[in-house]
Amino acid sequence: MFKELRNKFLILNLVTISVMMLLAFSSIYLITYNNVRRDISMELRKISEFNPKNKEDFKEPKPNFDNNEPHRDRSLSFSLFTDINGNILGYDSIFNMEEEFYHKAKTEALTKNKSTGQFKLDSNHWAYIIQPFSNGKRIVFLDITSQQGILTNLIYTFLLVALIMLIIIFFISRFFANRSIEPIKNAFDKQKQFIADASHELKTPLAVINTNVDVLLSNEEESIKNQSKWLYYIKSEVERMTKLTKDLLYLTQVDYSEVKMIFSDFSLSEAVENVLLTMEAVIFENNISLQYDIEPNLNLHGNSEQIKQVIMILLDNALKYTNEKGFVDVSLKKHQNGIQFTVTNTGKGISDEHWDKIFDRFYRLDKSRSRNSGGYGLGLAIAKAIVEQHGGKISVKSIVDKTTTFTVEFPT
Repeated sequence: MFKELRNKFLILNLVTISVMMLLAFSSIYLITYNNVRRDISMELRKISEFNPKNKEDFKEPKPNFDNNEPHRDRSLSFSLFTDINGNILGYDSIFNMEEEFYHKAKTEALTKNKSTGQFKLDSNHWAYIIQPFSNGKRIVFLDITSQQGILTNLIYTFLLVALIMLIIIFFISRFFANRSIEPIKNAFDKQKQFIADASHELKTPLAVINTNVDVLLSNEEESIKNQSKWLYYIKSEVERMTKLTKDLLYLTQVDYSEVKMIFSDFSLSEAVENVLLTMEAVIFENNISLQYDIEPNLNLHGNSEQIKQVIMILLDNALKYTNEKGFVDVSLKKHQNGIQFTVTNTGKGISDEHWDKIFDRFYRLDKSRSRNSGGYGLGLAIAKAIVEQHGGKISVKSIVDKTTTFTVEFPT
């Protein structure tokens, strides 16, 4: 599909450029052609002004039958004088040429029934003009082989340039077409993966709900109290599905919504401290040590609720993957021209090949623990979306079997 799209883009691009080059080259050729024709016409008229105007002034035909005379030695211009019947009475030329050539030139000029024109004779191109003369006609001929050669060479040059340009443009267009289609292809692949992952995540709770409903239906005589266990299972899965759909909806809104969040100045230091207070009990219950260094009076322009959500996601992620009796270290401080927030935890760590993928949707390192931890692999994707919406960036670094550090940098 994407190959066909690229080929269509290439064809459209080449056709468009070909039409533009054709119009440009045609315009240049027409301008040059008209200039050449005008110069030829002016030269013919200048030559005719210097031709003899009385019968006594022109010579009788004195043909030269020397066939060894080079073709290039023929006059660049000459005049023929004819009677009203078209018979040659004489000529005016600085070179002698074959009588047969004069007759051929006269015949070419008179048979066209035009006062001016062009013809090709013996591999040369000639222009002529017919003027009245006494009781006959005067035909002035001008060799325009060089001018015609210029026009012919111009056509060949255009064709060669067009061919080379089209070849170059083809490769350039293919390069940029591949570059242009690559993001679309990646987005399409991510969408397919996203749908597959979402379907997979929804399939499990739906299967659990369906199984528990079957159990309830098979015990119709039992009271609700006796069946409460199955009802709690159903409620738990519904809550998980509700959270999943909310997270998916939120990510969709972040990606495609043009509605901007309401930003205001707030204390980031207080926001981090408030989140830490709410999670102290959970940290204590999991026998995890908490260390923190919060620089006071650090303000940020943004949406406070979204930033709190990022802090909560990173802390929750750290608690899930901290080893027993490990520690979580939280830091907030000024960094260069911005504010840096870091969350470090001990544990298995993350190998470097997963660093770029860890923020992808539904991506989880330990899928066997995902259900027990209640996650779908969307938390870090949501955190990244919020941070980027605030003009910041988020990254991860880890030492396997030692520590993992998530770093968020906000511009001030």
